[in-house]
Amino acid sequence: MKNLLPMPLLSLALLLLWLLLNRSLSAGHLLMASLLALFIPLLTQGLRPLPVQVRRPGAMGRLLCRVALDSIQSNITVMRFLLWPSRRRHPAGFVYVPLDVRDPNALAVLAMIVCITPGTAWAELALDRSVLLLHVLELDDAEAIAAHIKQQYERPLMEIFES
Repeated sequence: MKNLLPMPLLSLALLLLWLLLNRSLSAGHLLMASLLALFIPLLTQGLRPLPVQVRRPGAMGRLLCRVALDSIQSNITVMRFLLWPSRRRHPAGFVYVPLDVRDPNALAVLAMIVCITPGTAWAELALDRSVLLLHVLELDDAEAIAAHIKQQYERPLMEIFES
């Protein structure tokens, strides 16, 4: 059964999503939803990262709160740029962030955090995964930004995935 349905929750989600998006329980839609639910997880099996083992769930809550606060603050900053572009304090720039985290799942979460925070973009990751190149919309102190990424995001991710 595990070979036919390697990700049963994903299969169920795909089936339900297809039916909800099409707002139909017709035989054709049920067949199509079932085929998608069976074959998409099988076809994408090689793309999945290593299995996740969360070691400190409490750190996840703290990280989520930090990301939410930083996202709100960044949204306000970007809104300020859009409404009053002449009041821009610093130019955009790139920041090199040395990384200690090595877990691929933690790196994927770090990429998502950086990309959902307005004003920042993940630009490049060194081949050996030791340095992240980050683009910042308003760069005043590169060292402070790198320290913030390491302290507020990387350290909790290492607690969650690597400790």
